[in-house]
Amino acid sequence: MDAALLPDYALLDRLGASGQIFYPRDDWSPPPPSARDELVTVADGVRVACRFHPLDRALPSLLFFHGNGEVVSDYDGLLDLYRQARVNLWVADYRGYGASEGRPSFAALVSDSHAVLDRFHAVLDDSGFVGPRFVMGRSLGAHPALELAARRADRLRGLIVESGSANLERLARRLASSAPPKEVEELIARHRAKVAAIGLPALIIHGEYDELVPMQAALELYDALKVERKELVIVPGAGHNDLLWLGAQQYMAALGRFVSGGIA
Repeated sequence: MDAALLPDYALLDRLGASGQIFYPRDDWSPPPPSARDELVTVADGVRVACRFHPLDRALPSLLFFHGNGEVVSDYDGLLDLYRQARVNLWVADYRGYGASEGRPSFAALVSDSHAVLDRFHAVLDDSGFVGPRFVMGRSLGAHPALELAARRADRLRGLIVESGSANLERLARRLASSAPPKEVEELIARHRAKVAAIGLPALIIHGEYDELVPMQAALELYDALKVERKELVIVPGAGHNDLLWLGAQQYMAALGRFVSGGIA
């Protein structure tokens, strides 16, 4: 996208969005013996924490942005499930989460993803990982994942969004009373155009009864993506935080099929 047409997400922070949507935890535990931690510099004096779980250099690698209120070490206990999908898993924190420095903001959530992606590629390249690379976002993590899919697709093979929304309109309009309407409308339009510009194959996974991000958000994202190769997986009976437990087999089968190139 033309840099002059990019959304100004700092507007949301100026309107107070950050105080409403972030629930940072500073929990941290040492990585398992098979994993390694990375501190990625995203700004002067600010580093965000990531954890890399390698499996095999020939397999696909997944850059994963987790949900709100989560930290990278939460995924240590889920590693066996992701192993079913046969991926190398790289989990990224946000400012103020886990061992990361700084304070969270919406603008930083999006912009920091570029430095994280650069480090992801550098580590894989230096270590001889040759499999295809994917970006994934769960819930809040959909926003950095969409950013990279739209603007940094050159070395990525696909986008995965789980329990997420690409629609900023509801949030922006809720906060809009203290902002010039023209700025709010411009942000909404530019964000929508960014999502529509995504050209990567896409997999969307969502719970049927998601109480935090309604299933309608998944349908809207599916329609907003103009790519030919896309798949929508709805897990019956699942909500926002029990999706992986209630639909683990369906979830990992879809993920594994997607990263191996098997979606229709």
